[in-house]
Amino acid sequence: THKRLLVKFGEDYQVVNTNRASSFSAPVKKKRQRFVEKNGRCNVQHGNLGGETSRYLSDLFTTLVDLKWRWNLLIFILTYTIAWLVMASMWWVIAYIRGDLNHGHDSSYTPCVANVYNFPSAFLFFIETEATIGYGYRYITEKCPEGIILFLFQSLLGSIVDAFLIGCMFIKMSQPKKRAETLMFSQDAVISLRDGKLCLMFRVGNLRNSHMVSAQIRCKLIKSRQTPEGEFLPLDQCELDVGFGTGADQLFLVSPLTICHEINPKSPFFDLSQRSLMSEQFEIVVILEGIVETTGMTCQARTSYTEDEVLWGHRFLPVMSLEEGFFRVDYSQFHSTFEVPTPPYSVKEHEEKNSLPSPLSTPTPALTESHGQRITSESNKLKLT
Repeated sequence: THKRLLVKFGEDYQVVNTNRASSFSAPVKKKRQRFVEKNGRCNVQHGNLGGETSRYLSDLFTTLVDLKWRWNLLIFILTYTIAWLVMASMWWVIAYIRGDLNHGHDSSYTPCVANVYNFPSAFLFFIETEATIGYGYRYITEKCPEGIILFLFQSLLGSIVDAFLIGCMFIKMSQPKKRAETLMFSQDAVISLRDGKLCLMFRVGNLRNSHMVSAQIRCKLIKSRQTPEGEFLPLDQCELDVGFGTGADQLFLVSPLTICHEINPKSPFFDLSQRSLMSEQFEIVVILEGIVETTGMTCQARTSYTEDEVLWGHRFLPVMSLEEGFFRVDYSQFHSTFEVPTPPYSVKEHEEKNSLPSPLSTPTPALTESHGQRITSESNKLKLT
């Protein structure tokens, strides 16, 4: 890897270190609570809802889809089992009221449902009818109007239950959550110079050959702050510009890309330096959205970077190489970084330093416009004399 970097970038980009250590080692901090986990899970729990829990029942379909798989399967099995037992009991009640159970083997008697003379046979008749198996051994006779009405009710109820539960399971299985697991984010973010400007950068990649259509990336800075009025905002959200004006936030994600946030006077990191980074507390939430090419469904992948996951003076190792007829991506180096010369001070300090006048460039009184006119006039007088 070292030789490849020397060939690709020259001696100015010699690898110094590829681990997380740096010349300014930050003190060991106690692990704090994250707002968004590295895997994208939002670490927020809703409590003390009180009577507001009834709102979940008003949108029952979404509630079932959001449940975990074990609860979905349990509800699926219980709903069908209870429905089957209830409907089989209704067929058994009709046979019991009509007295069909007492003429189970009487060939001269016409029952409501042929060959239904106990609860197991009533249950089998319902299953055969509901599943449209139709063995032909049990069937409704024309002398049972109540059986015809119950059969119509059974067909309507079965269609509703099938549409609801099977639709719920289909939507849950087709959710693109698993697709987000094949979208990668670099383990760390880096701060270094790019095109002469100090930038915050991180890397994203797509492990699948199928593309993400209309992929777009957004970044949120989550940091506690206090307003001039004294109000404390524990999780204040601020947008980080990753190319909204230039369209750089619209990604063509067929190979790993490095997302760049330029640190300028409009950036919340304007006064961030390498030393102040050690004492800062913030979290950068990255949101990548796009349409799955194969299903057409919207997919969202998330991750976050805390202040101890931002490496000052580092750059990502290259992962692209040109082979015979194609480009190869080496994902073994996806998270690797190397050190590069980077100023340790903030952009604000840099601009203030450049704005200070230099002692060598301070104009002397003899070079001012008024003094220049005085010298010229004095010299003219000397010439006249």
